[in-house]
Formats: sequence, C-alpha cells, structure tokens
Amino acid sequence: MLEISERLAELESSGLRRSLRVVEGPQGPEVVLDGRPVLLLCSNNYLGLAGHPRLRHAAAEAALSLGTSAGASRLISGSMSIHTELEARLADFKGTEAALLFGSGYLANSGAIAVLARRGEVVFSDELNHASIIDGCRLAGADTFVYRHADTGHLEWGLRKAAGRAALIATDGVFSMDGDVAPLPELVELARRHRCRLLVDEAHATGCIGPEGRGSVAAAGLTGEVDVIVGTLGKALGGYGAYVCGSAAMVELMVNCARPFIFSTAPPPPAVAAAQAALELLAESPDRVERLRANAATLREGLRAEGLQPIGSETQIVPLVVGEAGDAVALCERLLAEGVFAQAIRPPTVPPGTCRLRLTTMATHRIEDLRQAAKLIGAAARDLGLTSRTGRRAAGAPLREAA
Repeated sequence: MLEISERLAELESSGLRRSLRVVEGPQGPEVVLDGRPVLLLCSNNYLGLAGHPRLRHAAAEAALSLGTSAGASRLISGSMSIHTELEARLADFKGTEAALLFGSGYLANSGAIAVLARRGEVVFSDELNHASIIDGCRLAGADTFVYRHADTGHLEWGLRKAAGRAALIATDGVFSMDGDVAPLPELVELARRHRCRLLVDEAHATGCIGPEGRGSVAAAGLTGEVDVIVGTLGKALGGYGAYVCGSAAMVELMVNCARPFIFSTAPPPPAVAAAQAALELLAESPDRVERLRANAATLREGLRAEGLQPIGSETQIVPLVVGEAGDAVALCERLLAEGVFAQAIRPPTVPPGTCRLRLTTMATHRIEDLRQAAKLIGAAARDLGLTSRTGRRAAGAPLREAA
C-alpha cells in the first residue's frame, strides 16, 4: 500500500511538491495574494472577463431565474433550454453544424477521443499535447502514436505505418506550455490524405487569436475544414465548462457514447449564462483580442531587452524556460517578493530540465505594468544567475496542465 507521507517526502526532496496559493477577491490583472496586491502574470483569464460586470450579472440573473444546478445529467432531466441556446451560439461561432457542452475541457477531450477512436485503430498525438488528450488516448483503448512536436514529417511516417488503421489526429491549437501554434494546414491535408479525422483543442486559442477571437482554426483559414473542435469556457471566456463542435451526426454520437457527458450533471445555468455573455462581449468588442496581442508583444519585447529569450510564437503565452525545478521556484519566489506573481511550472507538466515561468498576458493589463514586470524579471534572473539559461527548449512527451 502506498505510504502517503513517503510519497510527499519524495516530492519534497525532488523539488516537485506543490501547494495551493490562495487569491482573495476577484480575478483580474492584479490580485490579492497572501494579503498583498500582486501583478498577475500566470492566469488563463486572457481577456479579463472573469470579473466583468456583464458576466457577473448574467450569472446572477440565471441563478435567480433558473437555479444553481441543472439537477441531473443531460440524458435524464438536466437538459435545459439555456444549454441548447449556448450550443447553437458556439456552433455558429466556430462555423460547425452543432456543438455539445461538457463540464470541463478535460472531460471534453477525454470523452471525444474515446468515442472517435476504438480498439485496433490508431490515434496520432503531438508530444506536447494537453494531459486531457493524452488521457483520452489511454481511455480509447486504441493504439497511440506520439509524433514529435509539430513535426508533420514524423506524423506522416506514422500514418503510413498505420496502414489504414488511422482514426484520429489530435493536437492543441495553441500549445499551453510553449505558446506556439500547431501547423494546422498541414495537419488538415494529412488527415484528408490518410482518411482520418482531425481534432483540434482550442482551449488556449479561443478568444485569443484568429478573426474576432475565433481561434487557431479560423486563424489558419480552415473554418469548416476541421472535423472536431474542442474548446473551453474557462479561459479567455471567463467562465467554466467546455464544448465539442463538429457535424450534427458527430455530436449525436457524443450524446450517446461520450461517458463524461452521459454520466455527469449538466453545467449549471449560471456558468452557461456567463459564457453567453462572454460571447456577446467578444462580438461587440473584438478589439480585446488585439489588446491581448499587443500586451503579449510588449512583454516579449521587454524580456528580450533584459537579455532573456522567451520561447513560443507571438501568442499570449510567453514561456521563460530556466531549466531545473529549484531555479524556477527560486525565480518565482523572488518575483513574488517584488509584487509579480508568475508561477513556476515543473514536471510532470513540462519535461525535466525545461522548468519555466509560464508568463501570460491579459487584455486588461496595462502596458506600463508589463514593461515594469519585464524589468523586475530581468533583474531577478540576473541576481540568481539564470540569464544564460533562459530560452532553452527540450523535446519530451510530458503530461500537460489540467484544463
């Protein structure tokens, strides 16, 4: 039997033991942490909508008029008109025939993959995919071919080896820890050529890139060309829950076969109403997406001016790789003392030797705050002797952060 205290001691000795940091009050560009205000640079609240009055009021009104719970799974008595209204809105937003709500991004990915790939078939998964994709592959019972990150040549080799058993290619749209964008045009072409489906997880793309924040698929000009789009309501859209978009037939199959959907209570009306309000705000103010892009560029430029080398592309995720777990934690703690909250990311979320600060910007950050934060990060890195180590990337097949 596992000795819990021994396992915790192992985590402590390896520098991998974690603890919860408690934020007081609402989420925003600044939060109160341990009783003092800090600049928040590690949130997925990319558009700053989690505390927006429109979302708060929508959630409150839904709670008053519809209650705080759906009361059952969708296939029993928990399917409410507010669910179908949001599903229609999401399908229109993503350019698909239909959509289906799930309780979280983790449930959506694990459920969808397990439905779309069966024993004897093969799922092809990027090595830096989110943990929910990895676990969905395991639950499916299909064989899994893990291809090198964004390496379409390696993927094509695996597809040929599968000799007609290919069922699904699964990829993040924007990779959660590295911040780069998947090569979607090439993936669509390979899926067509080898007669398999393509699933794109837009968790870190929706609301962040593409026309009107419609995500990486729209950014690549591939609306209507991807078989399955998964997304979350809990990041840029400021709420909670997730969705799977695709053809009407595929969504009907999910309703009948996706175990996380079948055996979970439906999302509560307040969360659904908040998501509807977020989509309305995004349609009314698409400039939020541009502000997010501009803020990310400001932080990157500031870090480079300090002699640091963030990896990734030009998305709102700005990873600063420092190497070992102890170094990442030391940098995180030094910055907290300076009033900047940038969480250290360690294995199993990233491969050993690539521990990092996963810096993220929000549309509601102020330019001057980001410039000052970059200076503080540079000074802390120099004091700790880390400036020569930043920016290194190592390949691996890590578990990713929870959705």
